[in-house]
Amino acid sequence: MQVFITFIGFTAFVAFYSWFRLRKEELSTQDGYFLGGRSLTGVVIAGSMLLTNISTEHLIGMNGSAYKNGFIIIAWEVTSALALVVAATYFLPTYLKMGLTTIPQYLEERFDATTRTMVALFLLVSFVVTLLPIVLYTGAINLESIFNISGTFGISQSAALWYTVLAIGCVGSCYAIFGGLKAVAYSDTINAIGLFLGGLLVPILALWNIGDGNVWGGLVKVYERCPEKFNVVGASDSALPFGTLFTGLVINQLYFWGMNQTIIQRALGAKSLVEAQKGLLITGLLKIFVPVIIVLPGVIGFYYFGERFFGDQDLIYPELIKKVLPLSFVGFFAAVVMGAVLSTFNSVLNSTATIFSMGIYKRLMNPGANDRQMVRAGKTVSIILAVIAILTAPLVAGAPDGLYDLLQQLNGIFFIPIASVMLAGLFLPKISAQGAKAALFVGLAFYISAEFIFKVEIHFVHIWGIEFVLNMVVMFVVTHFYPNKNPFQPKDKGLVEIEEWKYTKVFSSFLVLLIVGIYIWLGWLI
Repeated sequence: MQVFITFIGFTAFVAFYSWFRLRKEELSTQDGYFLGGRSLTGVVIAGSMLLTNISTEHLIGMNGSAYKNGFIIIAWEVTSALALVVAATYFLPTYLKMGLTTIPQYLEERFDATTRTMVALFLLVSFVVTLLPIVLYTGAINLESIFNISGTFGISQSAALWYTVLAIGCVGSCYAIFGGLKAVAYSDTINAIGLFLGGLLVPILALWNIGDGNVWGGLVKVYERCPEKFNVVGASDSALPFGTLFTGLVINQLYFWGMNQTIIQRALGAKSLVEAQKGLLITGLLKIFVPVIIVLPGVIGFYYFGERFFGDQDLIYPELIKKVLPLSFVGFFAAVVMGAVLSTFNSVLNSTATIFSMGIYKRLMNPGANDRQMVRAGKTVSIILAVIAILTAPLVAGAPDGLYDLLQQLNGIFFIPIASVMLAGLFLPKISAQGAKAALFVGLAFYISAEFIFKVEIHFVHIWGIEFVLNMVVMFVVTHFYPNKNPFQPKDKGLVEIEEWKYTKVFSSFLVLLIVGIYIWLGWLI
């Protein structure tokens, strides 16, 4: 009962805080609903971006992967800071100058309307097929483990997971559908604080117990038990070879942090370029320290349980929580987990509504639609996709390499083709619309064939790199025969102040040096 009361208390506090901040907001206009009125500050952007990114697919999936593979998987996290530096420095000035609401909107102005529509459809499918079901299912695993829902109500574990998925989906839909981006951002800020506090408690208490009251001593004991788990330079046959940092991983990170609507929409809602850059760079700093929450506990789990859970690695984090957290903290942490799930789920729904309303409904279905009609259309499609995600979530169970690897493999279907086209649009003015569309189809077909049909024996992140090169070749070849006739130059619409934050370059240099230092320390000195 104490656990449940704490859980309800923190969850209700976040909901009340979001309502209180939004009670006088205008949410019927497209800027108000989709971009928070273009009024978000750097701290709110950073909190929302971080929690949109970190959900139970990280808490469950990455800790499960770290349990088996060790610290080599921190590349997914620390290299995010490099991508955020690039996005803050090179992408954001263009986005905010153009007054973008969606990333596909940029593609229409740079290429043509068909390219925009194709990418919008790619994104809608990717959200409902990959991210939403995995987020819901991993959240259900954690909450079922913490509350023992199946045992409490005398039902099977599969039934308990179904009911939990349904509950999470319904609550998350309410945030996104009725409150828009600002409700998502405000709730994310509070949940992000809870995530860091609760997430840090798990490794700290575990190391405190292992070290008999000495956290550092506990870490030394874990290292002495399994020193190989602390090396960040993976071999060529490891879960994430070091070479992937220089092939497909960098492309994926640039897409995720600089072109992914779900993430970058927070920056598009900034009150100025200064606040947007602050938000992205603060997020980059936080991402460097996030492995303490989503990687270290997995390695600690190996210390406690050995190889007992190698056959079902996604259970290791819930088991660790039950082992190290006092009962008085379990309810709070369950609420934090719920908040992480809701953050990603409702963020994706809000981005889906934005892309559909701006890129498909307004342009193709009802060109004369006013703001209220566009908001209503966005809410409707969010409800439909939420229902589909809830129904498909349990189908992702039993991924052989863990749910996080499954998510990344599926993301590659859509992320790399879109990233190729976006990077060409931003940095290669000669690439034509025909070249971009050809690359989208070729990249999609190549990756599905290599990864899922013929199952080429190359790490999927390297396949991303090969696909990117192939896409660029296709774009250059097609552009040779169908030259670009669109003399695109981004125009300043004057919606927000475009003046660079004076510490952007200093902060960016600090992040780069910090990442290099981490790899030197954990890669060659340990």
